[in-house]
Parts: sequence; structure tokens; C-alpha cells
Amino acid sequence: MTVLVTGAAGFIGMTLSQQLLARGEMVIGVDDLNDYYDPALKQARLATLADKPGFTFQKLDIADTDAVLALNDPALKIDRIVNLAAQAGVRYSLKNPYAYVRSNLLGHLNVMELARNIDGFRHMVYASSSSVYGGNTKVPFSVDDRTDTPVSLYAATKRSDELMSHSYSHLYDIPMTGLRFFTVYGPWGRPDMAAWIFVEKMLRGEKIPVFNNGDMMRDFTYVDDIVAGVMAVLDGPPVRGNQLAAHRVYNIGNNRSEPLMRMISVLESALGVKADIDFQPMQPGDVQKTYADIDAIANDFGYAPTTPIDVGLPKFVAWFKQYHGL
Repeated sequence: MTVLVTGAAGFIGMTLSQQLLARGEMVIGVDDLNDYYDPALKQARLATLADKPGFTFQKLDIADTDAVLALNDPALKIDRIVNLAAQAGVRYSLKNPYAYVRSNLLGHLNVMELARNIDGFRHMVYASSSSVYGGNTKVPFSVDDRTDTPVSLYAATKRSDELMSHSYSHLYDIPMTGLRFFTVYGPWGRPDMAAWIFVEKMLRGEKIPVFNNGDMMRDFTYVDDIVAGVMAVLDGPPVRGNQLAAHRVYNIGNNRSEPLMRMISVLESALGVKADIDFQPMQPGDVQKTYADIDAIANDFGYAPTTPIDVGLPKFVAWFKQYHGL
């Protein structure tokens, strides 16, 4: 049988596809290869998968209802889905809100409709976000905390995905699991994320923008730890039992909130470059601190992240230099 991975040209999707293929799974990857950031990076990620047995790719926008539902083809043998495709980024949602509604709401609905119509469907895992906790000041963030005060449209769409998924699971008995990702980084990462922005500017001798005057903390989570968790969850679909639905939501993070200034210090050591910092005020839609309580996923799946930023960030720096021929 086959796993459908949406957002396969993203860095989590690429890494997940590699790991699924390595254990003998058949994988169909889909991605629309949009220009939110340089499509050449997405093509380079796909090139790492192209010659691997068991992998096929379709250029497809999950907001295209007909194209998504056409994947319900018995010849494809799809029985599980990992829906990672989404319009990412908190700050960009202030500029282009329609992209988030189209991809994160309509796109997610289309993928759920696909799952609903596949005979013998086993499990859908989808990407949520730590941003659903909004301005929550209680840390670490627990899956039992309230999530009804999003501070960005991106966060609102991700919480909406969770609610829609619960309703579909309840109505159609589809096993579904949402994973609230906490600041994922690592090789092949996104150019709009802090690690990439900082490394690129530091190597150019440019100032790096540091918001809230540096008083920020993030639960930085290395991509391999994320993928290990995704695969464990994929293999353990929830059951309805006494619940309204076979639907669960978990935090998936490093369970360690790091000061942004310490993250910059680790990058300085890895690069051998002193950062020139441009302190700026807090940005609209941003939050001061994220910190994942991972007890639930640890208890249910044995999830245990192993990569601190002192190890993961130098790995990202090494990849960045190699990728750019530095």
C-alpha cells in the first residue's frame, strides 16, 4: 500500500518521504511548487527523491478539488495520508490572507474528502502548529490548553483544520491525527525561517533582524526528530473508543524553549562570525515564547527528541554552506 505525502517538496515532506522509502514504503508525493520562496530549492529537494525506488511525484495544488479527488484511484493503492502542504508563515498572512484560506482551509478540506472516499483508508496525519496557542502565557503549552485566541490568520487556519478534522472523523469514522509542530529547522530548511535568514545575513556581513528587542524564546525542533515523531504517529492511528471521534492532537517539539539570543550565539560559533544585530519591536501576529509539553506524544508513542540546538544548528550551517557552494 501507499502513503500520500502532500507538500513533498517542503523540507519536512522531503525528509519524511526519504524515511518512508528507506523502510520500504511506496510514496506518492504532491506539491504545487509555488513561488512563496525560490522554487529551485523545492526542485532540489525533489531531486533527492527522484531516483529512489517506490517514489512518484505529481505537481498538484491541494486547493484544486478535482485534482485531489482524482487521486482516489485503486491503482495508486493509497491507504494513508500525511498532509503537510500548507501556506506557511505568520507574517506573510498579513500580506496575503487569501492564500491561507485557499491552501490551509480549502486544501485541507479536499484532502479530507479524498480520505473519506478511499475504501479501506487507514489514517490521515496532518500538520497543525504551535501558533494555535496564540497569546497563551502559560508554559509549557499543553494540548489541554485553550486555543480560541489566535493572534494571526495563519494560526486561525491551523486551528480550523483541527476542528474540521474532528468533525470529519466523527461523521465518517476516519482516523486522523493533528501534530502541532514547534519551530522546525534543519538541513533543506525554509528561507523564511530564522536559521536561514540569520546565517545568510551573517555570512554577507549584514545586520540580522531580531524582534521584540531579542526577548524571544522558541522550542526549536530538529527536522529528524519531527519526522521520527510523524512516522511513529502514522503507524498508530487513533480509535474511536469512548470518544466522539477517532481524532487526536499532539504537540511535537523539542520540549526545551531556547532564548533567541542563545540560538544566535550557537550560530556565531558554528560560522565563526559575530552577528550584527538590528533589534526591532515585536511584529504583529508574533508571540514571545513557545514551549511544547510533549508528555502526551511521549506516553503514547515513546517520542523523545534527541537533538539540541548545539548539535542541530551546526548541521544546518554545514548543509547551508554545501548547498550554496561556500
